[in-house]
Amino acid sequence: MASHHEELLQTAIAAAAKEKPRNIYFVACGGSLAFMYNQQYIIDRETDIPSFIYSSNEFIHRSPKSLGPGSLVITCSHSGNTPETVEATKFAREKGALTVSYSFKEDSPLWRTAEYNLHYDWGPDSNAYDHRSGMAIRFIFGFLNALQHNEMYGMALEAVKGLQNIFNRNKAKFSKAADAFGSDHKREPIIYTMGSGPLYGEAYSFAICLLQEMQWIHAAAIHSGEYFHGPFEITDYDVPFLILKTDGETRPLDDRAYDFASKFSKKVTVVDAKEFDWAGIDESLHSYFATPLMGAVLRTYAERLAEHRGHPLSVRRYMWKMEY
Repeated sequence: MASHHEELLQTAIAAAAKEKPRNIYFVACGGSLAFMYNQQYIIDRETDIPSFIYSSNEFIHRSPKSLGPGSLVITCSHSGNTPETVEATKFAREKGALTVSYSFKEDSPLWRTAEYNLHYDWGPDSNAYDHRSGMAIRFIFGFLNALQHNEMYGMALEAVKGLQNIFNRNKAKFSKAADAFGSDHKREPIIYTMGSGPLYGEAYSFAICLLQEMQWIHAAAIHSGEYFHGPFEITDYDVPFLILKTDGETRPLDDRAYDFASKFSKKVTVVDAKEFDWAGIDESLHSYFATPLMGAVLRTYAERLAEHRGHPLSVRRYMWKMEY
């Protein structure tokens, strides 16, 4: 018998495939927005359907003219309570778009607003297959496979079944490097992150969520391709960079950024997807699976940094504590 997760997932896939959308919008805020980058990248690479990413409030205020009947709007709010995302989902429905939302809380405002929902598990005991990262792969590749059967899509759906073991192996593989990063950077006042393609979302999330929100460290995410168009002027021997290298199409951008930064900064840390333990994932899928693997590994980096700083990742000054 299909699980609750699976029933929701297959219902959403069937509805999205039946729609045969003329465009796709990925809409969220913060870490949930960063979570969308890999999904949009897959859509861009595997289909000719125009796709876009928006922060929820801007999506409403910009009101794209192409939004309407035939649009697929995919939203995400971890708690399902993010007001901007709930309103963006409502706005999309009013425009006639089909809406699918991710959340780990059922019967939340977002859950009640979207037409179709994707529930995922959360917490230290959750399995990656039913976790947000696994659910994203299952939804996007399930949707693509429903549009047009493809052997690679089938391999992706099979590979995600072993994602938890792959996460565990890579977290263990990078544990010493993560601890060294935490020890070396525990007193840094600022850390820049860099990435490109599907990994830009992880660079962005690490900067605004894990460093700024959870560690109160000044940070900025720099797209590897934009580094040479202004940001590289701040490079110096004592400026720290965390560079995420993809094992995919945009890697030349990451290599170029690393080659320059490492000439002038003595504090460049690289997390390279080519060094991941890829057993269980076909090489043709490395570009698309690099993001969930990188997310799992970077969480270890953040945990070790928090431990060395004596600043738990759960501490907040403003978030959830007042009106804003």
